[in-house]
Amino acid sequence: MYEVAIIKSFSAAHMLAAIGGKCEELHGHNFRVEVTVAAPDLNHSGILIDFRDVKKWLQEILDNLDHKHLNELSFFAEINPSSENIAQYIYREMKLKTQQAEVKVVRVKVWESENAAVTYRED
Repeated sequence: MYEVAIIKSFSAAHMLAAIGGKCEELHGHNFRVEVTVAAPDLNHSGILIDFRDVKKWLQEILDNLDHKHLNELSFFAEINPSSENIAQYIYREMKLKTQQAEVKVVRVKVWESENAAVTYRED
């Protein structure tokens, strides 16, 4: 199995309901996102996928989140815009973008700080 991982960043604000403490107030993060895609075989060029394609897809997704108040986005209308739910959102969007590429999204990891991260994957 081959894997390709891309890391990009975005900045956004959010409020987390029903968890207590300061995080219930409006605050922001400089999020870092790592997306990993995989496939068992390389393509005709001897690569898994062009890094540029994965970077482009991830950037398109992050452009919808960057410098936004996440609570105001439709995806987060009924759920907390937690790092866990952000990771799931990015995973689902990447899954749509990779359908024609013969690679599978393996996992999405979202850091909300240097030392706090979550990972989402479908098993």
